[in-house]
Amino acid sequence: MSHYVLDASVAIKSFTPETHSDIASRLVDPAIQLSAPDLLCAELGNVLWKRVRRGELTRDEAQRIANQFGVMHVRLFSARSLVRHACDLAVELDRTVYDSLYLAMAVQGQIQLVTADLRLHNTIQASRYSGRSLWIENVP
Repeated sequence: MSHYVLDASVAIKSFTPETHSDIASRLVDPAIQLSAPDLLCAELGNVLWKRVRRGELTRDEAQRIANQFGVMHVRLFSARSLVRHACDLAVELDRTVYDSLYLAMAVQGQIQLVTADLRLHNTIQASRYSGRSLWIENVP
């Protein structure tokens, strides 16, 4: 069974038609174990809010996606247990603590973070954590 840390850039693509949505949708498979810090819920909600504000989604569409996310099989872990490591990573890599929470989870779990955030992926690839990031297009 494959196991990945899923970040918000990939999670939103599972629910909306956009670039890489087909790959993100393939990850929503019971044969693939997905994990994320509980921050994922707030980040996904924020993306939905922004898209409603910009007129890209209706309020009803955002609610439907939020409901679908609620039943998505993603094991959520408390950011509290990751924040110390994430702060260290944020300083080391000059990335936000938000992004670093996902990487901290991948490092601690010795698994890969799947991301569609190219800047984050490139930063991780250029660091000693290069094996912990998987660009969405490279998902098997």
